Amino acid sequence: MQNDPVIEIKQLQKNFVLKEHGKKQQIKAIRGVDLIVGPGQIFGFLGPNGAGKSTTQKILSTLMRPSGGEVKILGYDLIKQPNKIRQNVGFVSQTGGANLALSGTENLVLQAQLFGIDTPTAKHLAAKVSQRFQMLNYINRPTSTYSGGQKRRLDIALGMIHHPQLLLLDEPTTGLDPQSRAYLWIEIQKLKTEGVTILLTTQYMDEADKLCDTLAIIDHGKIITQGTPDELKRSVGGDTIVFSFPSQTIAHQAKELLNEHVVLERLNITDRSVYLTLKDGERALPDLLRLLDGSELTVQSVTLARPSLDDVFLKYTGRSLRDDESEKQ
Repeated sequence: MQNDPVIEIKQLQKNFVLKEHGKKQQIKAIRGVDLIVGPGQIFGFLGPNGAGKSTTQKILSTLMRPSGGEVKILGYDLIKQPNKIRQNVGFVSQTGGANLALSGTENLVLQAQLFGIDTPTAKHLAAKVSQRFQMLNYINRPTSTYSGGQKRRLDIALGMIHHPQLLLLDEPTTGLDPQSRAYLWIEIQKLKTEGVTILLTTQYMDEADKLCDTLAIIDHGKIITQGTPDELKRSVGGDTIVFSFPSQTIAHQAKELLNEHVVLERLNITDRSVYLTLKDGERALPDLLRLLDGSELTVQSVTLARPSLDDVFLKYTGRSLRDDESEKQ
Protein backbone atom coordinates (compact mmCIF):
# COMPACT_ATOMS: atom_id res chain seq x y z
CA MET A 1 0.00 0.00 0.00
CA GLN A 2 1.13 3.55 -0.75
CA ASN A 3 1.16 4.68 2.90
CA ASP A 4 2.66 1.52 4.39
CA PRO A 5 5.92 2.04 6.30
CA VAL A 6 9.11 1.83 4.27
CA ILE A 7 11.11 0.76 7.33
CA GLU A 8 9.77 -1.14 10.35
CA ILE A 9 12.22 -2.03 13.12
CA LYS A 10 11.37 -3.81 16.36
CA GLN A 11 13.94 -4.26 19.13
CA LEU A 12 16.93 -4.22 16.78
CA GLN A 13 20.15 -5.37 18.43
CA LYS A 14 23.72 -5.78 17.28
CA ASN A 15 26.56 -7.15 19.38
CA PHE A 16 30.23 -7.44 18.50
CA VAL A 17 32.78 -9.63 20.23
CA LEU A 18 36.24 -8.14 20.59
CA LYS A 19 39.28 -10.09 21.71
CA GLU A 20 41.97 -8.22 23.61
CA HIS A 21 44.85 -9.75 25.52
CA GLY A 22 43.31 -13.17 25.11
CA LYS A 23 39.98 -12.11 26.63
CA LYS A 24 36.69 -11.77 24.79
CA GLN A 25 34.54 -8.70 25.35
CA GLN A 26 31.02 -8.18 24.05
CA ILE A 27 30.22 -4.74 22.68
CA LYS A 28 26.55 -3.80 22.38
CA ALA A 29 26.47 -1.45 19.40
CA ILE A 30 22.66 -1.34 19.09
CA ARG A 31 20.48 -1.90 22.12
CA GLY A 32 16.85 -2.49 21.22
CA VAL A 33 16.00 0.14 18.60
CA ASP A 34 12.35 0.56 17.55
CA LEU A 35 11.67 2.63 14.46
CA ILE A 36 9.03 3.29 11.80
CA VAL A 37 9.82 5.38 8.71
CA GLY A 38 6.99 6.39 6.41
CA PRO A 39 7.22 6.84 2.63
CA GLY A 40 8.54 9.96 0.95
CA GLN A 41 10.29 11.52 3.92
CA ILE A 42 13.82 12.25 5.04
CA PHE A 43 14.35 10.53 8.38
CA GLY A 44 17.50 11.47 10.25
CA PHE A 45 19.73 9.84 12.81
CA LEU A 46 21.63 12.49 14.77
CA GLY A 47 24.36 11.41 17.13
CA PRO A 48 28.10 11.30 17.82
CA ASN A 49 30.60 8.82 16.45
CA GLY A 50 30.05 5.38 17.93
CA ALA A 51 26.35 5.97 18.64
CA GLY A 52 25.19 3.13 16.37
CA LYS A 53 24.18 5.15 13.31
CA SER A 54 26.42 3.46 10.74
CA THR A 55 25.83 -0.01 12.19
CA THR A 56 22.09 0.48 11.75
CA GLN A 57 22.60 1.59 8.15
CA LYS A 58 24.73 -1.46 7.36
CA ILE A 59 22.07 -3.76 8.79
CA LEU A 60 19.30 -2.09 6.77
CA SER A 61 21.40 -2.39 3.61
CA THR A 62 21.78 -6.18 4.29
CA LEU A 63 25.57 -5.83 4.61
CA MET A 64 25.42 -6.90 8.25
CA ARG A 65 23.15 -9.33 10.08
CA PRO A 66 21.48 -8.17 13.30
CA SER A 67 22.00 -10.01 16.58
CA GLY A 68 18.31 -9.74 17.39
CA GLY A 69 15.05 -8.04 16.58
CA GLU A 70 12.84 -7.80 13.51
CA VAL A 71 13.35 -5.62 10.43
CA LYS A 72 11.07 -5.12 7.45
CA ILE A 73 11.91 -2.88 4.53
CA LEU A 74 9.19 -2.14 1.98
CA GLY A 75 7.34 -5.09 3.50
CA TYR A 76 10.23 -7.53 2.93
CA ASP A 77 11.79 -9.41 5.84
CA LEU A 78 15.47 -8.55 6.26
CA ILE A 79 16.56 -12.11 7.07
CA LYS A 80 14.25 -14.05 4.76
CA GLN A 81 14.14 -11.74 1.71
CA PRO A 82 17.48 -9.87 1.53
CA ASN A 83 17.62 -10.01 -2.28
CA LYS A 84 14.24 -8.25 -2.58
CA ILE A 85 15.53 -5.53 -0.27
CA ARG A 86 18.78 -5.06 -2.22
CA GLN A 87 16.82 -4.52 -5.44
CA ASN A 88 14.88 -1.66 -3.87
CA VAL A 89 17.46 0.01 -1.63
CA GLY A 90 20.45 2.22 -2.42
CA PHE A 91 23.27 2.59 0.11
CA VAL A 92 25.90 5.32 0.26
CA SER A 93 28.47 4.57 2.95
CA GLN A 94 30.79 7.03 4.66
CA THR A 95 33.78 5.76 2.67
CA GLY A 96 31.98 5.51 -0.68
CA GLY A 97 31.86 2.57 -3.06
CA ALA A 98 33.61 3.74 -6.22
CA ASN A 99 36.57 1.89 -7.75
CA LEU A 100 39.21 4.64 -7.95
CA ALA A 101 40.95 2.99 -10.91
CA LEU A 102 37.82 3.30 -13.07
CA SER A 103 36.17 6.38 -14.51
CA GLY A 104 32.91 7.63 -13.12
CA THR A 105 31.05 6.27 -16.14
CA GLU A 106 32.64 2.86 -15.77
CA ASN A 107 31.71 2.78 -12.10
CA LEU A 108 28.10 3.67 -12.86
CA VAL A 109 27.75 1.11 -15.65
CA LEU A 110 29.27 -1.60 -13.46
CA GLN A 111 26.97 -0.73 -10.57
CA ALA A 112 23.91 -0.95 -12.82
CA GLN A 113 25.06 -4.29 -14.19
CA LEU A 114 25.42 -5.63 -10.64
CA PHE A 115 21.68 -5.02 -10.28
CA GLY A 116 20.98 -7.12 -13.36
CA ILE A 117 20.55 -4.22 -15.79
CA ASP A 118 21.69 -4.95 -19.36
CA THR A 119 24.69 -3.04 -20.72
CA PRO A 120 22.89 -0.67 -23.17
CA THR A 121 20.39 0.32 -20.48
CA ALA A 122 23.20 0.67 -17.93
CA LYS A 123 25.07 3.09 -20.22
CA HIS A 124 21.88 5.10 -20.74
CA LEU A 125 21.28 5.30 -17.00
CA ALA A 126 24.92 6.28 -16.38
CA ALA A 127 24.63 9.17 -18.82
CA LYS A 128 21.33 10.23 -17.27
CA VAL A 129 22.57 10.36 -13.66
CA SER A 130 25.83 12.01 -14.78
CA GLN A 131 23.79 14.87 -16.16
CA ARG A 132 21.45 14.85 -13.16
CA PHE A 133 24.32 15.29 -10.68
CA GLN A 134 26.23 17.75 -12.91
CA MET A 135 29.21 15.44 -13.46
CA LEU A 136 29.56 15.63 -17.25
CA ASN A 137 32.77 17.70 -17.12
CA TYR A 138 34.71 15.00 -15.29
CA ILE A 139 32.67 11.77 -15.43
CA ASN A 140 35.09 10.07 -17.90
CA ARG A 141 38.19 10.84 -15.84
CA PRO A 142 39.62 8.27 -13.40
CA THR A 143 37.75 8.54 -10.12
CA SER A 144 41.09 8.86 -8.32
CA THR A 145 41.36 12.42 -9.72
CA TYR A 146 38.02 13.59 -8.25
CA SER A 147 37.72 16.12 -5.46
CA GLY A 148 35.88 15.20 -2.26
CA GLY A 149 32.68 16.85 -3.44
CA GLN A 150 32.88 15.19 -6.87
CA LYS A 151 33.35 11.76 -5.27
CA ARG A 152 30.30 12.26 -3.05
CA ARG A 153 28.19 13.20 -6.08
CA LEU A 154 29.34 9.99 -7.75
CA ASP A 155 28.65 7.98 -4.58
CA ILE A 156 25.04 9.20 -4.46
CA ALA A 157 24.65 8.58 -8.20
CA LEU A 158 25.89 5.01 -7.64
CA GLY A 159 23.30 4.59 -4.91
CA MET A 160 20.53 5.85 -7.23
CA ILE A 161 21.47 4.15 -10.51
CA HIS A 162 18.85 1.39 -10.11
CA HIS A 163 16.06 3.78 -9.02
CA PRO A 164 15.63 2.51 -5.45
CA GLN A 165 12.60 3.39 -3.36
CA LEU A 166 14.78 3.82 -0.26
CA LEU A 167 18.16 5.56 -0.13
CA LEU A 168 20.44 5.08 2.88
CA LEU A 169 22.90 7.96 3.27
CA ASP A 170 25.58 7.49 5.92
CA GLU A 171 27.05 10.90 6.79
CA PRO A 172 27.06 12.00 3.14
CA THR A 173 28.69 15.43 3.67
CA THR A 174 31.36 14.66 6.27
CA GLY A 175 34.62 16.40 5.38
CA LEU A 176 33.18 18.44 2.50
CA ASP A 177 33.62 22.17 1.98
CA PRO A 178 30.54 24.39 2.56
CA GLN A 179 29.80 24.76 -1.16
CA SER A 180 29.81 21.00 -1.77
CA ARG A 181 27.66 20.43 1.31
CA ALA A 182 25.11 22.99 0.13
CA TYR A 183 24.94 21.36 -3.31
CA LEU A 184 24.36 17.89 -1.86
CA TRP A 185 21.66 19.26 0.44
CA ILE A 186 19.80 20.53 -2.63
CA GLU A 187 20.14 17.17 -4.40
CA ILE A 188 18.95 15.24 -1.35
CA GLN A 189 15.89 17.47 -1.11
CA LYS A 190 15.19 16.93 -4.82
CA LEU A 191 15.27 13.16 -4.33
CA LYS A 192 12.63 13.52 -1.64
CA THR A 193 10.36 15.53 -3.97
CA GLU A 194 10.69 12.67 -6.48
CA GLY A 195 9.24 10.26 -3.93
CA VAL A 196 12.44 8.64 -2.66
CA THR A 197 12.46 7.84 1.06
CA ILE A 198 15.79 8.73 2.65
CA LEU A 199 17.36 7.57 5.90
CA LEU A 200 20.20 9.95 6.63
CA THR A 201 22.76 9.69 9.41
CA THR A 202 24.65 12.79 10.43
CA GLN A 203 26.61 14.37 13.25
CA TYR A 204 25.91 17.89 11.94
CA MET A 205 23.06 19.68 13.70
CA ASP A 206 22.54 22.19 10.89
CA GLU A 207 22.24 19.34 8.39
CA ALA A 208 19.68 17.50 10.52
CA ASP A 209 17.71 20.71 11.06
CA LYS A 210 17.74 21.65 7.38
CA LEU A 211 16.97 18.30 5.76
CA CYS A 212 15.07 16.01 8.10
CA ASP A 213 11.28 15.75 8.34
CA THR A 214 11.67 13.51 11.36
CA LEU A 215 14.73 13.10 13.52
CA ALA A 216 15.87 10.50 16.04
CA ILE A 217 18.67 11.28 18.47
CA ILE A 218 20.71 8.13 19.01
CA ASP A 219 23.37 7.63 21.65
CA HIS A 220 25.10 4.50 22.96
CA GLY A 221 23.04 2.33 20.61
CA LYS A 222 19.63 3.56 21.78
CA ILE A 223 17.15 6.09 20.43
CA ILE A 224 16.85 8.70 23.16
CA THR A 225 14.05 10.74 21.62
CA GLN A 226 12.52 11.51 18.22
CA GLY A 227 10.20 13.96 16.49
CA THR A 228 10.36 16.77 13.97
CA PRO A 229 13.29 19.16 14.52
CA ASP A 230 10.83 21.84 15.69
CA GLU A 231 9.08 19.44 18.09
CA LEU A 232 12.39 18.42 19.61
CA LYS A 233 13.51 22.01 20.06
CA ARG A 234 10.19 22.97 21.62
CA SER A 235 10.59 20.11 24.10
CA VAL A 236 13.60 21.89 25.56
CA GLY A 237 11.63 25.00 26.45
CA GLY A 238 10.69 28.36 25.03
CA ASP A 239 12.66 31.08 23.29
CA THR A 240 15.04 33.27 25.27
CA ILE A 241 14.87 37.06 24.90
CA VAL A 242 17.56 39.28 26.37
CA PHE A 243 16.84 42.98 26.98
CA SER A 244 19.77 45.25 27.82
CA PHE A 245 19.15 48.59 29.58
CA PRO A 246 21.21 51.73 30.34
CA SER A 247 21.38 51.01 34.09
CA GLN A 248 20.76 48.35 36.72
CA THR A 249 17.91 50.43 38.11
CA ILE A 250 16.03 50.39 34.80
CA ALA A 251 16.76 46.68 34.40
CA HIS A 252 15.17 45.93 37.80
CA GLN A 253 12.15 48.07 36.93
CA ALA A 254 11.79 46.18 33.65
CA LYS A 255 12.02 42.85 35.45
CA GLU A 256 9.19 43.78 37.81
CA LEU A 257 7.04 45.06 34.94
CA LEU A 258 7.56 41.97 32.78
CA ASN A 259 6.98 39.62 35.69
CA GLU A 260 3.68 41.36 36.44
CA HIS A 261 2.23 41.48 32.92
CA VAL A 262 3.70 38.52 30.97
CA VAL A 263 3.39 34.75 31.40
CA LEU A 264 7.00 33.56 31.48
CA GLU A 265 8.77 30.25 31.89
CA ARG A 266 11.85 31.87 33.42
CA LEU A 267 12.96 35.40 34.32
CA ASN A 268 16.49 36.34 35.39
CA ILE A 269 18.54 39.51 35.67
CA THR A 270 22.29 39.99 35.33
CA ASP A 271 23.78 43.45 35.77
CA ARG A 272 21.86 45.59 33.24
CA SER A 273 20.27 42.75 31.25
CA VAL A 274 16.99 40.89 31.76
CA TYR A 275 16.68 37.32 30.48
CA LEU A 276 13.21 35.91 29.93
CA THR A 277 12.12 32.57 28.49
CA LEU A 278 8.66 32.19 26.98
CA LYS A 279 6.82 30.37 24.24
CA ASP A 280 6.93 31.80 20.71
CA GLY A 281 9.29 34.64 21.59
CA GLU A 282 9.34 36.05 18.06
CA ARG A 283 5.58 36.67 18.11
CA ALA A 284 5.64 38.08 21.65
CA LEU A 285 8.59 40.42 21.11
CA PRO A 286 6.71 43.43 19.58
CA ASP A 287 4.21 43.44 22.48
CA LEU A 288 7.04 43.27 25.01
CA LEU A 289 8.78 46.23 23.42
CA ARG A 290 5.54 48.23 23.45
CA LEU A 291 5.05 47.35 27.12
CA LEU A 292 8.52 48.57 28.05
CA ASP A 293 8.23 51.69 25.88
CA GLY A 294 4.84 52.51 27.41
CA SER A 295 6.49 52.57 30.84
CA GLU A 296 9.34 54.73 29.45
CA LEU A 297 11.94 52.04 30.08
CA THR A 298 14.62 52.52 27.43
CA VAL A 299 15.91 49.36 25.78
CA GLN A 300 19.48 49.58 24.49
CA SER A 301 19.52 46.22 22.71
CA VAL A 302 17.48 43.06 22.34
CA THR A 303 18.37 39.55 21.18
CA LEU A 304 16.20 36.50 20.51
CA ALA A 305 17.63 32.98 20.81
CA ARG A 306 15.77 29.80 20.01
CA PRO A 307 16.62 26.33 21.34
CA SER A 308 18.98 24.37 19.10
CA LEU A 309 19.32 20.67 18.44
CA ASP A 310 22.44 20.80 20.58
CA ASP A 311 20.21 21.99 23.45
CA VAL A 312 18.00 18.96 22.74
CA PHE A 313 21.00 16.63 22.78
CA LEU A 314 22.18 18.19 26.04
CA LYS A 315 18.77 17.77 27.65
CA TYR A 316 18.36 14.11 26.76
CA THR A 317 21.96 12.87 27.04
CA GLY A 318 23.49 15.20 29.63
CA ARG A 319 26.24 16.43 27.32
CA SER A 320 26.68 18.67 24.30
CA LEU A 321 27.01 17.11 20.87
CA ARG A 322 29.37 19.98 19.94
CA ASP A 323 31.62 19.20 22.88
CA ASP A 324 31.52 15.50 22.10
CA GLU A 325 32.59 16.11 18.51
CA SER A 326 35.31 18.64 19.39
CA GLU A 327 36.96 16.06 21.63
CA LYS A 328 37.30 13.71 18.65
CA GLN A 329 38.95 16.25 16.35
